[in-house]
Amino acid sequence: MTNTYVAVDIGASSGRLMLGQLHDGKLQLQEMHRFKNGFVKKDGHDRWQIDHLIEEIFKGLEKIKQAGYSKITLGIDTWAVDYVLVGHDGKKLQDPISYRDDRTSDSIAKLTSDLPKDYIYKKTGIQFLDFNTLYQLFEEDKELLAQTSKIMMIPDYIGYVLTGKAVTEVTNASTTQMLNLREGLFDHDLLKKVNVYPDQFPKLVDAGTVLGNLSTSWYQKYDLPQTEVITVATHDTASAVVGTPGIGQHWAYLSSGTWSLLGSELNVPENGIEAYRHNYTNEWGAYGTYRFLKNIMGLWIIQNVQKELPQAYSFAELVTLAQKEKPFQQYIDVNDSRFTNPANGMIKELQSYCQETQQTVPQTPGELAMAVYSNLSLYYANELEILGDILGYPLDSLNIVGGGSNVDLMNQLTATLAQIDVYAGPSEATAIGNLIVQMITQGDILNVYLARRLIIDSFNIKKFTPKSNNYSEQFDQYKRFLKEVKS
Repeated sequence: MTNTYVAVDIGASSGRLMLGQLHDGKLQLQEMHRFKNGFVKKDGHDRWQIDHLIEEIFKGLEKIKQAGYSKITLGIDTWAVDYVLVGHDGKKLQDPISYRDDRTSDSIAKLTSDLPKDYIYKKTGIQFLDFNTLYQLFEEDKELLAQTSKIMMIPDYIGYVLTGKAVTEVTNASTTQMLNLREGLFDHDLLKKVNVYPDQFPKLVDAGTVLGNLSTSWYQKYDLPQTEVITVATHDTASAVVGTPGIGQHWAYLSSGTWSLLGSELNVPENGIEAYRHNYTNEWGAYGTYRFLKNIMGLWIIQNVQKELPQAYSFAELVTLAQKEKPFQQYIDVNDSRFTNPANGMIKELQSYCQETQQTVPQTPGELAMAVYSNLSLYYANELEILGDILGYPLDSLNIVGGGSNVDLMNQLTATLAQIDVYAGPSEATAIGNLIVQMITQGDILNVYLARRLIIDSFNIKKFTPKSNNYSEQFDQYKRFLKEVKS
C-alpha cells in the first residue's frame, strides 16, 4: 500500500498542507488546504498569530481525513529565527514577536560592543542579521525570560502542541546564531550574554527524527487521520535545499520566495575571513550538510508593491507589464534594511530611494515591477561572483526553486548577467524537501541523491542559457554603485 505523507509548509504570508505520494516512480503532490498568515500589532509589537496557524493545521487534517486518507505521516517547516516562550505550566507566555518587528534595529551594535563580531562569527559561522534570535533574546523582557521553562522555535512549538513532545531541530536552531559550529551545542558564552540557559532549549535533534503521534486529546476535538509526526528539516530553506534538483557539477541554489537565499551546499562549513567579510552564513542542513548562503530581501519587495497598487494585478500580470519596460533604468541595493518593513509602504520607499540617489523614479506598475526584478537579478549575479570567489572555484549552474522559479524574466536576466546556466523549478521545493525527509525516514527513498533524481523525473524544470552578454556594462556599473552605497 502506498504511504501518504503530508507537508505542513508555513511561510510569512501563507501556509498550506501538501499531500505527497509515490506513484510509478514519480512524486505526486496535491494541495489539500491553504490559509493566510501574517503578523499583527499587539501589545506594542508585531506578533504572529500562532494559535490561528495551529487551528488551520487541524482544519487541513480534517479535510485530508474527509478525502479518504485515514493514516498519514506529517512534517512541519516554517520560517526561521522566531520563537515561542513556554512557561512551567507548558503553555505559551505570549504570542511570538515577528522578526520584522523593530525592537532589534540597533541590537547588533549594542551586543557586539564588548563581544566582537569576528569572535561571534568564528564561534557560529552565522551571518549578522539584526533579527537573528540572538538579538531578539537580547531585547527580550527579562522578567518573561525568568518565567520561561522552554524556548522553542516556531515549527518545534507547533510539533510540541500537536504531540506533547518538545525538541529543537538543528537546521532551524542554527539560525539563532547561538549554536557553536564546532561543538554542535548551544554556546555558553552567547547564551549568558542574553540571559538564557542551555536547559531552556529542548534537546537538539537532527532532521528525520520521529517526534511521535498526535496527542489523543486532539482526536476528541477534531476528526483526524491517524498521524505520526516526523521532525523534518524544519527551517523552510533547509527543506527547500533538500528539494532542489542539484543539476550541475558545482551547482548553486537560489531559494526564491519572500526571502531569496543564494548559496551552495557544503559538507564542511566555511567561516573564514572572506565569508565573514561578505556576511555569508553556515546554517546547518539535513544529513550533515551546511547551507552556505547569503540572505537577500527577495520577492518580499514585489509582494508589497502588488498589495499597494491601486489596481489589483496578479504576479503574472506584473511580469507581463515589466517585460514592456527596459531593464536597469535604476540601480537599487535590494538588501538595504530600509526595505525590510517600510513604514510608508514599499512603493514610496523604492521611489524615495531612487530620488535620493538621483536616478529614474519608477512610476507605473510595469516600471516598478521591472525595477524590482532587474535589480534582484543584478544582486543575484553579483553574489554568484562573490560565492565562487569565497569557495575558490567557479559555479557552473544555478538551481532556482520556490515561487521565483516561475518568473522567466528574472531567471533569464540572471542567466545572462551571471553567464551561467539556470535551472528553474520546482516551485514547490520546500514542501517537496519536507516530504522527502519523511520518505527517507520511513524507508521509501534511500537517500538525498536518489531523492534529487526523483525530483528531476517528477517535475518540469526549465533551463535558461546565457544570452550574448549585452548587459555587461550595466552589470559593471551596478557593482560600482553597490560599492559606493555600501561604503
